Amino acid sequence: MTTRVARPRSRRSRRVFALTGAMVLLVVSAAAGCSSSDSATATDQIVLGEGQELGAFNPMLGYAQLGVSPIYDGLLIPAADGDDRVPDLVPALAAATPERTAPRTWRVPLRSGVTFSDGSSFDAADVIATYRAVVDPQVASEISTDFAPIVDIEADGPEAITVRMDTDADPSPYLLLGIVPSEEVQAAPAAEWSLNTAPVGTGAYRLDTLEPDQAILVARENYWGTAPSVNRIVYTYVPDDNTRAQRIGAGEIDGAALPPRLADSLTGRAGIDVVAVKSADWRGISLPSANAFTADPAARRAMNLGVDRQAVVDDVLSGKGEAASTPIASVYGDAVYDEQTQFAYDTTAAGAALDAAGWRTGPDGIRTRGADRASFPLLYNAQDTLRRDLAVAFAAEMKKIGVEALTRGTSWDEIETKMTTAGVLLGGGATPYSIDSQVYDTLHTRVADSSPYSNPGNFTAPGLDALLDEARESAPGPENDERYRRIQQIYAEQPSYVFLAFLHHTYAARSAGWQHDAPILEPHSHGVTWGPWWNLPSWQPKS
Repeated sequence: MTTRVARPRSRRSRRVFALTGAMVLLVVSAAAGCSSSDSATATDQIVLGEGQELGAFNPMLGYAQLGVSPIYDGLLIPAADGDDRVPDLVPALAAATPERTAPRTWRVPLRSGVTFSDGSSFDAADVIATYRAVVDPQVASEISTDFAPIVDIEADGPEAITVRMDTDADPSPYLLLGIVPSEEVQAAPAAEWSLNTAPVGTGAYRLDTLEPDQAILVARENYWGTAPSVNRIVYTYVPDDNTRAQRIGAGEIDGAALPPRLADSLTGRAGIDVVAVKSADWRGISLPSANAFTADPAARRAMNLGVDRQAVVDDVLSGKGEAASTPIASVYGDAVYDEQTQFAYDTTAAGAALDAAGWRTGPDGIRTRGADRASFPLLYNAQDTLRRDLAVAFAAEMKKIGVEALTRGTSWDEIETKMTTAGVLLGGGATPYSIDSQVYDTLHTRVADSSPYSNPGNFTAPGLDALLDEARESAPGPENDERYRRIQQIYAEQPSYVFLAFLHHTYAARSAGWQHDAPILEPHSHGVTWGPWWNLPSWQPKS
């Protein structure tokens, strides 16, 4: 759901995603104070069920990190004609793509005549304030390390900036962050900023009202681009997966993200389209360092051999996904993706590897080595039914090779305190439009200020860190493609996780009667900011 219909059509290929049937845009009493029968003609409004708590509309917290948001724009935005490739990155608040002016130095001209939703003018000072804030220790942004390759951003007059990098790579993947007014930047932790509940951006929509269970966005009159046809977006907070599915089926909301099985349960229902969108969003098991079994490289490789990833995709994801052995998906293309490094399902080889490492099957079927047991806790977010199902499926696979994964649902607060002693069902792929950022934090040993979810076990294979550093510092091209193939090869010899799958994000939508941009390859972040609604200003009534 991004706000870019004013971008030049010549800058991207375009595929219109048209849906058929009667458009149902119901305004429930909880959302707008009237019944659906009172609002049958309210075709300029859409009601979406959001599974995450409302608020935190702050780019410093990761909202609009990739330029996809109804409220904010980035300098660049992702653009593609579908979800089967990495999107192009094209100008939004930038007037043109970055131009290299010196080694590791790039100039970006800015669009003129743009205003924020509070009426203030956009210029270089806002870009500089945004990017300096996201890496400011006082702000304590959760995404600060994603911008580590940027050394500095400086003004080149009011309508251009200069970006200095510590890498030879194109800075474009780092220029998607939603820009905030310089006046709204606070020298305080991002969690305390007023932008969380009173966002100010250059996007096509502004926040009108915010309640714990509902947020209403309205189209801006002074938006710099083409005015959207959907004038009101109503987000209603529905944390329970089953409840969201029921409310879509009952016609109370127009769309939501759902786990694959629930989405499939709505297939064939009148007026409802079930959409699966490819992503670089992986799910996998992080392995703890303070556990004798998971700290053994031979054990980690055996677990990778002992899990039937395709069965997990077929059974848990209802086929809505792709088996994953590394954080590099096939969507990156044959030049980068190394199919030979994907772990084949081989319980015989897994057992032999464990035997060779001294892990022998005990009377209860679980392996031991001396006083150590091939057992570890496996935690997952209790509110996420998909992570629960993946954890249970993984534990069942491990039992076949004599490994005990003790699954338990809990809160993220507890999980963060136990990542060195327990495995965790994690997700990743927050910044997939750069392969550097897709891979680096996940596989590299921990760096200063990194997220606690970046390589929690802090494992690495010999030579892998150095190769990751070299790849991130290098320009794209055949030589760097080969580095990433080598990274996969080294990782496969001594893995640090058990990656399971890349998800195809699944959505149910009542969106017939409209035509709109097709969904694009999605990151880890999804929900109703993405899917069919990623570019709501592209939604136009079918003629």
